[in-house]
Amino acid sequence: MKKIIGFTLVLFIVGSFAFISTNKSPQAQIGLNVGQKAPELAFSNPSGKTITLSSLKGNMVLIDYWASWCGPCRRENPAVVAAYKKYQSAKFKSAKGFKIYSVSLDQDKNRWMNAIKQDKLEWTEHVSDLKGWKSAAAAQYKVNSIPASWLIDENGIIVAKNLRGAALDQAIDKYVKSFK
Repeated sequence: MKKIIGFTLVLFIVGSFAFISTNKSPQAQIGLNVGQKAPELAFSNPSGKTITLSSLKGNMVLIDYWASWCGPCRRENPAVVAAYKKYQSAKFKSAKGFKIYSVSLDQDKNRWMNAIKQDKLEWTEHVSDLKGWKSAAAAQYKVNSIPASWLIDENGIIVAKNLRGAALDQAIDKYVKSFK
């Protein structure tokens, strides 16, 4: 009887350990709120190459919705450019770097490309499906006004939303270890 109880106890302990080691903590739910995993985006750049949001994993990423025809967006672009310049060479606590995934709600490719050039939006992750407000990217993120933004960490988790000007720097500063 003691052998059966002992054997059962050993099986219970081994089984419990196996259960605990295979059941990792649940992944963050996909959504648009702080603490949730940002939904995947996959859209074409001006050259027609598809750029996915997940290709930037490992970096702090600002998802920035804007358009060439949007006055408030164009007025906000200098702050976004300043953040890009400030953080592109920063050393982050756990992220590899800082990227901007810029989603345009333009319909005219030439106006979009000219605005990128005029506003000196130097990063390479510019995307659009050129469908304006009917953009799949706008629908996916429930964007109904621009500019709109989400800051995500190196794991794709949303850490802040709709940051403007100094608030953008303040949010990113929390993740910076040092400046090079």
